Amino acid sequence: MKRFIFTVIASLTLFSLSCNASDGNGIKTDSDKDTLKPRVIVMTDFPPLDVIPVKATYGPPEKRSDPDDVQSMVRFLLYTNEFDVEGLIATAGTRAYIARKQNILDILNLYDQVDENLRKHDQRYPTADQLRWVTWQGRDGTYGKNGVKNLGKGMDTEASDAIIRIVDKPDDRPVFVCVWGGPYEVAQAIWKVKNTRTSDELERFLSKLRIYSIGRQDNTLQWLLDNFPDLFIIVADNTYRGMFSYAPGSDSSLNDIDWVYENIHRGHGILGLVYPENTTMDPNQKGVREGDTPSFLYLVSALRGLNDLNRPDQESWGGQFIQPDPAKNHWYDGPGPESVYKWRAEVQADFARRADWMLP
Repeated sequence: MKRFIFTVIASLTLFSLSCNASDGNGIKTDSDKDTLKPRVIVMTDFPPLDVIPVKATYGPPEKRSDPDDVQSMVRFLLYTNEFDVEGLIATAGTRAYIARKQNILDILNLYDQVDENLRKHDQRYPTADQLRWVTWQGRDGTYGKNGVKNLGKGMDTEASDAIIRIVDKPDDRPVFVCVWGGPYEVAQAIWKVKNTRTSDELERFLSKLRIYSIGRQDNTLQWLLDNFPDLFIIVADNTYRGMFSYAPGSDSSLNDIDWVYENIHRGHGILGLVYPENTTMDPNQKGVREGDTPSFLYLVSALRGLNDLNRPDQESWGGQFIQPDPAKNHWYDGPGPESVYKWRAEVQADFARRADWMLP
């Protein structure tokens, strides 16, 4: 019954979105202000903007990280008109295992230079200040296999407390947590609720969460899988690789470095210019990597009516997944990378269109 109710809510949300009004130029109007949008939290091991590929043997450790998070954030910011962004959380993920929300604030400073142009095309784009107000600090040192050791009393963070406040809001819409690094902060939030509230209150809290995790970047994910069978969790261990320009079997011409130069990096303002050209040390792997992007493309395609947000077994821009144990609301890789790159033409065309919106 519980899952049926959530499916109905998701369907009504999509119906509302499909009925949006616009003027003759396709620009959203004030009648959209009350439109229901997915509530989204992004948890990212976001590096400095002058990040160095993680396998580099030079440069300070705090800059040797994953440039693809910067790529994914550029794309995500161009979709913030589609979401109610309720949290941007800095998690630990650099070689120094540090979390720095200032790194997120730095890219929001660049977004601040293009958001007025974006609002000429859709008034729902948030201001940079609105996004700054929901940027939260996570804990250092959780990346890798040490996450569970850090869970417990006295281990709350600015970010884990923020997650509790977000979920506790009097809003029946589920909260989608896109995990680009490790899920430590959402795990700590759940730990605190589990240990300070009644079982009914815990069930209510868990029922509002939807987690899409890119890989298993700290072992708090396994803790969640082991202890909360009803918690909605998508685990993309391999599916996310469908975003890679060099994914075997994919059409690389749609997101190789030449495509990036033409459509994103050059001639598209300061936010496009910061999109990293190469996320590895391999010169043959220049172009789109964006391993974290499927976590929110799953929502984007649902807004277009392709998939039901509560049915990961359906095809979506964010991949397609299977449920090995019907008794657990946990979903794992289905067809794999192909279920992401099969939509590459549509996904990249939409990205390029939005990148053009950044210009005056």
